[in-house]
Amino acid sequence: MSNTTKRIAIITGGSRGLGKSTALHLAKDGVDIVLTYHAQEAAALAVVAEIEAMGGKAVALQLDVAQSSSFAAFAEQVRAALKSQWNAERFDVLVNNAGTGLHASLMETTEAQFDNMVNVHFKSTFFLTQKLLPLMADGGRIVNLSSGLARFALPGYAAYGSMKGAVETLTRYMAKELGPRGIAVNVVAPGAIATDFSGGAVRDNPQLNAFVASQTALGRAGEADDIGAMVASLVSGANRWINAQRIEVSGGMML
Repeated sequence: MSNTTKRIAIITGGSRGLGKSTALHLAKDGVDIVLTYHAQEAAALAVVAEIEAMGGKAVALQLDVAQSSSFAAFAEQVRAALKSQWNAERFDVLVNNAGTGLHASLMETTEAQFDNMVNVHFKSTFFLTQKLLPLMADGGRIVNLSSGLARFALPGYAAYGSMKGAVETLTRYMAKELGPRGIAVNVVAPGAIATDFSGGAVRDNPQLNAFVASQTALGRAGEADDIGAMVASLVSGANRWINAQRIEVSGGMML
């Protein structure tokens, strides 16, 4: 564990949506947080303030997950923050959450859009984890984020869904290779969630929201807290033996 009585989690994309919910649920469980943001510094600092109001400790660091060349420097920022804020050398939990959406048909998708999806979703999960692993405590936990769209196919999500499928395969390899260090690695696959993701489509488009609800066994679109609570539960001590699994959190979508 880290050199502190409290566990420390790193959450990418923690200023809003699923990342914010995950950060707050972990903080409620007594986990301190390092969260990253891309451009929304004020929103990230608001999450930090909310965690501090709970009695926890949190730090916000800027990171563009599409720029893998910045990951080594980011790891050094993490190392410095662990030392200055917690007098610690290690963190315990990594949640690779940051991501962007793309809705474009196979014929419309440009190579630039495809490359961006690779960088944001797949390359970042691979190489950011690689750079942060020397700072992770043995016995730590990694959660990668996928999507229901890696299991079922909806027109317009070929690139996005394919990247998430790659993340799911990568998760199993991570679990195999990191097993000797006692690090458990799982992938959480949300269904359609009513957040600002992908322009807030599920949240703000009544027709899309109703379609999602009609295709979901529990009869509604997902909410950010459905996912944040699940991730917090997954990395708790109670779920120590779950490893290399894909856990879909969709209310039973497209069954």
